Amino acid sequence: MSVEEIDTLVVGGGQAGIAMSEHLSKGGVPHLVLERGRVAERWRSERWDSLVTNGPAWHDRFPGMEFESESSDAFVSKEKVADYFAAYAEMIAAPLRLGVEVLEVQKIGGRLGFLVRTSAGLFQASNVIAATGAFQRPVIPALVPDNSGHMQIHSSGYRNPDQLPSGAVLVVGAGSSGTQIADELARAGRQVYLSVGPHDRPPRAYRQRDCCWWLGVLGKWDSPAKEPGAEHVTIAVSGARGGNTIDFRQLAAQGITLVGRTQSYQGGVIAFNADLPENIARGDSYYRSFLDEADAYVARNGIDLPEDPDARRIEPDPKCLTDPILELNLSDNGVNSIVWATGFAADYSWLKVDACDNRGNPIHQRGVSTEQGIYFLGLPWQMRRGSSFIWGVWQDAKQIADHIVTKRNYFAYRVPSADERR
Repeated sequence: MSVEEIDTLVVGGGQAGIAMSEHLSKGGVPHLVLERGRVAERWRSERWDSLVTNGPAWHDRFPGMEFESESSDAFVSKEKVADYFAAYAEMIAAPLRLGVEVLEVQKIGGRLGFLVRTSAGLFQASNVIAATGAFQRPVIPALVPDNSGHMQIHSSGYRNPDQLPSGAVLVVGAGSSGTQIADELARAGRQVYLSVGPHDRPPRAYRQRDCCWWLGVLGKWDSPAKEPGAEHVTIAVSGARGGNTIDFRQLAAQGITLVGRTQSYQGGVIAFNADLPENIARGDSYYRSFLDEADAYVARNGIDLPEDPDARRIEPDPKCLTDPILELNLSDNGVNSIVWATGFAADYSWLKVDACDNRGNPIHQRGVSTEQGIYFLGLPWQMRRGSSFIWGVWQDAKQIADHIVTKRNYFAYRVPSADERR
């Protein structure tokens, strides 16, 4: 079987892969981008119908192209995001191979480089960049058995309210996905129970500036990577319906019943942790701290931004918060479906090299793997807080491309001949 040789293979044709391709091209690095589906496939087929970006169009984009026919303050729909990346790939002439799945990457013994087995044949590459991002394998806790009689679906498989059987819905997880899905279901007339864990709750906007703007001027996007194992913090923020601050008390006021973290299941009864008041208080504390820091920044720098006293108004605690439900009989309360908005796990099982720990998580320093020639891109907190965001992955890709270019320059060095030294 023939083997196609290339300097660098980029695995994944989403935002990380397209950003990587741009910087590799600028550095003169021969490369290919392999994508098993279409460009930005996960935006198209693994997200719910009404999903929009969590940041405004002026912020959640690459530097080289704006969103066509979109207000700079708009929160862009998932289909338009996917179209944006496809157009960007065309603009930079990214060397894409679509419909190609990478099955296995192995180190070539006794020499530099890797043998890459794909659905379209074999490749040999000096470098392999895993640009598949952080959202690879949906995580559903093994709590409710499959034969419970209740439909169970992960947020990546949820599309719209009509997809679920009639009746009430339990949504587990109150980050961006869980809260938006719960809100959509409630607006569609469903009775919704929302399981809320620990979270940070920033304002959508404050003093006429979006949360993304505040994170930028306060230097929070560039916060350095956290210690391993502490990278993920649930963030309750949304761009839905033009962008509004997520307020769990308001969600309760519109009919959603808040409960604590989902703990166990037995005999048709779900048990919840008694931590709901504590989790809501944590989110409130983060929210107030954010506003305080923003106010201090305005005062310290003499910036002319209008005050926003309404932002500090807290609605009364609903009954589900003052007297939390600790158990819920699903059938007795008409709950016929469960949406698990419980995040994702990494899946690098195709990397048959020494690049991951015993839990399958990448071992790297700012995207550079412990296995020379293997790189990771698009991970949360890879280099900074903004690493897994659209604009952040573009910046991280540049640093990885620079590393590869520098390494190529070392290997290009040769000892001058005697004649050249004269």
